[in-house]
Amino acid sequence: MSITSAAIQSLFVPGPAGRLEALLNVGTPAATHCGLVCHPHPLFGGSMHTKVVFHAMKALNSFGFPVLRFNFRGTGLSQGAHDNGDGEQDDVRAALSWLKGEFNLPVIFAGFSFGSAVGSRVACSEADVRAIISLGTPVEAEGHVYSFGFLKQCRKPKIFLSGDHDEFGPHEALEQIVSDAAEPKELVFLPGDHYFAGHLSEMRLTIESWVAELLST
Repeated sequence: MSITSAAIQSLFVPGPAGRLEALLNVGTPAATHCGLVCHPHPLFGGSMHTKVVFHAMKALNSFGFPVLRFNFRGTGLSQGAHDNGDGEQDDVRAALSWLKGEFNLPVIFAGFSFGSAVGSRVACSEADVRAIISLGTPVEAEGHVYSFGFLKQCRKPKIFLSGDHDEFGPHEALEQIVSDAAEPKELVFLPGDHYFAGHLSEMRLTIESWVAELLST
């Protein structure tokens, strides 16, 4: 693939339920990593265009990384039908496989809400993923209780960012999830709600600071 810095490419990634609509914010030729960002629940308006997803992409792209966003099955122009988080894990694997084929670089994964719950589970088990960024980690949302027991064996660097008034991630419950997770890990509460409304710049700067520290180790 011929790429130029700051360009955005619209494409389709082959997926297990059909092709997945995607956007690639290309990186620089000297990129050391690539990024993957997963969106929130599609049945409640989530897509790769969600503001939190966009700002997470910008944070990773600021390091010159190529960053892929895609729509889960049944969302936007992506084929297939919503599968309650099960088939969506295979969508994440397909996106990671595409990134490996295109760039063969270690991946920094970021997911927002549903995208974090689904994507982090895959990212923890995939050798190509170096680090995990969980945004608005959902504990309970729309009647669904999310389980993060897999984090107990996930020894990749992890940061959890949530609004201090996140309606889907109460402090105590999220603190327990992070407490149970394997090291290394970091939990940061920023002002705002589940969507970091009014505080997206702080969210982005926090991601950039954490990634810069990660790259220095």
